[in-house]
Amino acid sequence: MTSVLQLLTLPANSNGFTVLPDLIADIQPRRDSAADSFSAAPRANQPVKIRVVGSSHRTKGPKIDKLQQCIRLILTRDHVGLPAPYEAVYSDCFSAVCVMNKGEDRYEVLKQELGVSVSRLSAELLSETEVHDFNSAGKWIESFVAACQWFETQVALLQSLLTYLDQVYVRRTQVPTIHRLAFSIFARTIFENPKLMDILRNSVLTLIQAERALGRIVSDKTKNLLPALISHLYTHNQYSVFEEYYCDMTRQFYETDSREHVEKFKDNAKLYFDHVQSRIEKEVVRSRELLPVGSWGIIRDATVKALLKGRMQWIARETLGDYLDSKDFKKLESMNRLFSDAEGSKDICDAFKNHVLKSVQTIVQDQAADDTMVQRLLDCHALARSTIDACFLREPVYVPETQSQASSKAGSTSMVPAKLPKQEFVYALSDAFAMGFKVRRNKPAEMIARHLDKLMRKGQGAMSDVAFNALLERALRLYRFTEDKDVFRKFYLRALSKRLLLEKSASHDFEAAVLKKLKEEYDPEFSMGGEMFSDLDLSRDMMAEYHSKFPYDSEKQKLQVMVLKESAWPYSQEDATLILPPTMQQERNAFEQYYKDKHSGRKLSWQCGVATATLMGHFKAGVKELSVSLYQAVILLLFNGASELSFSEIKEETKLEDVLLRITLQSLACGKKRVLLKLPMGRDINDGDAFRFNDGFTDPRPKVHINSIQAKISEGESKQTQTAIDGERGAQLDAAIVRIMKSKKEMVYEKLVNAVIDAVKNHFTPDVKTIKVRIDKMIEQEYVRRDDDKPQMLFYVA
Repeated sequence: MTSVLQLLTLPANSNGFTVLPDLIADIQPRRDSAADSFSAAPRANQPVKIRVVGSSHRTKGPKIDKLQQCIRLILTRDHVGLPAPYEAVYSDCFSAVCVMNKGEDRYEVLKQELGVSVSRLSAELLSETEVHDFNSAGKWIESFVAACQWFETQVALLQSLLTYLDQVYVRRTQVPTIHRLAFSIFARTIFENPKLMDILRNSVLTLIQAERALGRIVSDKTKNLLPALISHLYTHNQYSVFEEYYCDMTRQFYETDSREHVEKFKDNAKLYFDHVQSRIEKEVVRSRELLPVGSWGIIRDATVKALLKGRMQWIARETLGDYLDSKDFKKLESMNRLFSDAEGSKDICDAFKNHVLKSVQTIVQDQAADDTMVQRLLDCHALARSTIDACFLREPVYVPETQSQASSKAGSTSMVPAKLPKQEFVYALSDAFAMGFKVRRNKPAEMIARHLDKLMRKGQGAMSDVAFNALLERALRLYRFTEDKDVFRKFYLRALSKRLLLEKSASHDFEAAVLKKLKEEYDPEFSMGGEMFSDLDLSRDMMAEYHSKFPYDSEKQKLQVMVLKESAWPYSQEDATLILPPTMQQERNAFEQYYKDKHSGRKLSWQCGVATATLMGHFKAGVKELSVSLYQAVILLLFNGASELSFSEIKEETKLEDVLLRITLQSLACGKKRVLLKLPMGRDINDGDAFRFNDGFTDPRPKVHINSIQAKISEGESKQTQTAIDGERGAQLDAAIVRIMKSKKEMVYEKLVNAVIDAVKNHFTPDVKTIKVRIDKMIEQEYVRRDDDKPQMLFYVA
């Protein structure tokens, strides 16, 4: 007979009642009426009462077959119900894992059923292999998405029902969880199946390419399918592979598209660039509709490079100039952004530089429009610079503040830095202008000086000081691009001298300010301009002294003479042959005698070309005060004794040279203010022409200024200045050669040439041939000699 204690003894490998923490065994043996204590052992035939507190569980074995059947049904698509409710499945899993310790068996059963189920899914998907158009591709993807959705739902159900398998057996044995096990089987069977993945890729390819070919962005069908597919790919950690394929597919499509449309638009790069922009914009929208945010930039980058690779140089060369000239900043900004993304910034920069260079060369070489050269250059530079500032910008690099920096700025907030112009474009602009000026040496520098002369004569008018200074600064900015600094200096100082002598400068303050800027920022040799102002002050003092010697109403009070040092004034020329009226000649002789008496040994050289006179003209409309040049005054005074004079008579009376006489007569008889009448009428002065005083001349102002040749730079004067510049350059080169050879004593011929270029480059860039001619001259004059054995070696002759 088995005792109760033996019945209650549990196997050594069992957890017994401990698996149920709320069970308590309470054994109460019968109390002996005759004794105060419990007996040490139960007596024979004595009943024992056992009370169990807690949940009631049957001690029958788990229904393992039914659990496996439930798992199999759960992993079977389109099954109808289970043989047991979810609670029973949950309890059976608990019994198998926690009571019977059969977790390993149940785990293996689950693995087996998962494998069978996923294999069925794979077979079902492979049976639908007809993907040949947009609709069939969409249908297959729908099936694939539905399969993924069903599988993920069933795995989630299994995780809930087989909780104890995950929480007890998996934790104890460290095997993969139900989720990891199921998804790994799914990945091996589905995502690692070459045939299935080929069908999936072909379906996606067919779907997307069909829409790209039709020019659509995203259809409703694709808009729903692709995001759903991508969501499941993310769930199974397969999106990175899909993204790589999608990127490659995009690149291949647009490479083919590029080849086709380049051939189509080979004669019109603008249309191709418009096509590129349209394609990129649509692809960006498509990415935003279908792909996760992290993929937008990757797909856009692949699209941009596929469409522009190998095409950027052609596009920039053929389109940038037109966009720039028409101020199409939107296109240029788009081109800069796309080319930067496609690593083609150099192509657009080169095209920009070449276009600006050609524009500058065209302007400089247009001799017929020399008078407008500088203004056209200023407009060209302003347009190019504004284009850089608006379009050719680099993305700002944001460097966050450190904590200490942030704390030191009370109330500071983080701000994205402004976009700055790309410096390579700024350098390209400067290089283009510098190179463009070289196509016609010396002329740009001369015309810049003339332009500044016009600005100084005209003055600021209604402009503010700031605006006028900006106008002058823009003109001076062009001066930086020319290598012929000495040409600019010569013409500018000559023009300055004429403005001061003729009192044509609008403002002496601005004259002094510009001269100071030129001296301090451009060329120290502009310091000689300051001597002009000193001479004018001394001349005013001298004339005040001269006038003080005569009565207030004396004719001598009308004479004004400027006595200037020849070395300080670049405007000097041979005094033109001119016969003055007797009264004028008498006053001139009187002052000359006064000056010689005051400064013995000095010689006066009269410059009639810059002399002016004020005449009182008596017309029918009244008396007018005429401001004219000395040449004009001498001719007009001839009509005090004759009503009509021929060209030959005027020439005989004045002795003016032919060209100068014709131009002067033209200013009096053919201009806007005609105080003389030419017979016959016409623009040109001919030998047979006659002239008559125009007593019917009218003008609303009492004082009339008549423009003259003295206010302009004649072609002969320009040539004369160029000749003087060439002479000065030759002297500078000679001095540089002698100075260098005296310092080095001996030098190789080519090194001497390079050294001479470096010595004078701040003033002008000499031609190598000119330097060689000057070196040969120094050899002839025995400042330098050649080595008899090595002709390339030169020696200084002390």
